[in-house]
Amino acid sequence: MELWTSHTNPRKQVALSVACTVVGSILLYGFRDFRATGSNAMAGFLLGVLLLVIGGAAFLADGQQTVIVDRGARRITIKDANRFNSKTRTIAFADIVAVGMGYLGDRSDGVMWYYLVLTLHNGEEYPLFAPGRFFPGSLDRAIVTSWKQRLEEYLSQ
Repeated sequence: MELWTSHTNPRKQVALSVACTVVGSILLYGFRDFRATGSNAMAGFLLGVLLLVIGGAAFLADGQQTVIVDRGARRITIKDANRFNSKTRTIAFADIVAVGMGYLGDRSDGVMWYYLVLTLHNGEEYPLFAPGRFFPGSLDRAIVTSWKQRLEEYLSQ
């Protein structure tokens, strides 16, 4: 029995949420007098609000995701656990029509997350190794391409 198991990195998720919260708080404080200083200050204040909300939501929703590709049982199990609940989803190899590759971000921002997109018989597209979950290797297109090839090989057997 061959298992391919991959885990997210919750520490990086927490670091990202803390960074958004800190920067948002600094912007809120720095541009708190936006009415007196004009519209650019209001934009800074609203950006601070947005970052604070994103940081807080990311902190509350942070958790760990584990993806287990079981070649012998011919299924993929995704275990999602966060502060409030945990859930498990199982996708049989037979339910997968195609494996694609998606990305989040663009080269000009300097951040590109790559992930696999499973197309299922019912038309659903399921993101595997989801972006922003900090799977090791998800920032490297070559590594994610190798995941795609590996999974396609498993599916063809």
